[in-house]
This record gives sequence, C-alpha cells and structure tokens, in this order.
Amino acid sequence: MSSTRQGGAADDDAAGTTASGTDAVGADLTGADLTGADPVTRIWDVMRFLVLEQGDRRREVAETLGVSFFRAKALRRLLAGPQTMRDLTATLSTDKPYTTLVVDDLERRGYVARTVHPEDRRSKIVSLTPAGTAAAEQAERILNRPPGSLLALEPAELAELDRLMAKLGQPHC
Repeated sequence: MSSTRQGGAADDDAAGTTASGTDAVGADLTGADLTGADPVTRIWDVMRFLVLEQGDRRREVAETLGVSFFRAKALRRLLAGPQTMRDLTATLSTDKPYTTLVVDDLERRGYVARTVHPEDRRSKIVSLTPAGTAAAEQAERILNRPPGSLLALEPAELAELDRLMAKLGQPHC
C-alpha cells in the first residue's frame, strides 16, 4: 500500500525521513521534494498524504461497493435521511442532470428509491433502501478506519496529537 509522489530527491533531515524513505510515522515520502521546506509545509504534506494517498480509501470504497466514489458519497449523504433531488444536488455540489444520472444508476442497483414529494408532486424524494443503507454504512466503516501509522503511535504521542488536532480544529481568530 505504499505510494510515491512526483518530485526530486528528498533531503532526509529536512523532511524528517529515514534512510528507507519513510517519515517518522511510516508514510512513504520517497520522491517528495521537501528539501528546505518550512515546518508548516512539511506538516501539511504529511497530513495530506495520510488523508488522501496512504491506503487510498476512496479507491477501496469504490472497489468494495462496485460504484464510483461519487456514487458512494451520494449514498453516504443519504444516511442522514431522505432528501429531495434539489437538496441532494446541493449536498453533492453538482448539477441537476448529473444528480439525476447518479440517482438513476443507484436506483437500478437497488440502493435508492424515489418517491413523489407529498406536498409538491413535481419534486422527488430520494431515500436509501436497506441495500443502500448497508452499502453506505460499509463505505463509512472503510473511510473511518484510521491508517496503520496512526494506530502505531504510543499513547503519549496520540494524546499530544489529539491536543494539537483539537487546537487546529478551532476557528482561527
């Protein structure tokens, strides 16, 4: 599950990497050009790598469910409850024709059902079927599984990282 990125040779000391090309948390940074990068850039690069590249959970979700990650995203958004097509379009930040295409496909697969809105017959409500709920929940389990490098941290390291992440999650004044 290792991933390499484009770039020049990394300076092991500047990037905080070992001779094997992995950083202190085991992320494969081989090929990352972090020479002379400031700490903020290095930290952001590792955070981005952990979330977007290591293990590629989006690909795992798509392969496991047999649908595109965007379709899995639609299923996951519907876990909160049925939505009108208009609301689902807004939630997915896409356009109406593409939402229709996605919902048509998910309906053919038996993951969603469309019904007429009780107060506006022109509007459709999309809801998950039991199979759709199971698929969405499976996608959530995959996406919520922490990477092995995070699980390998010592309790004191996790406590410090938790403290720092809580601080990062606060609104900037």
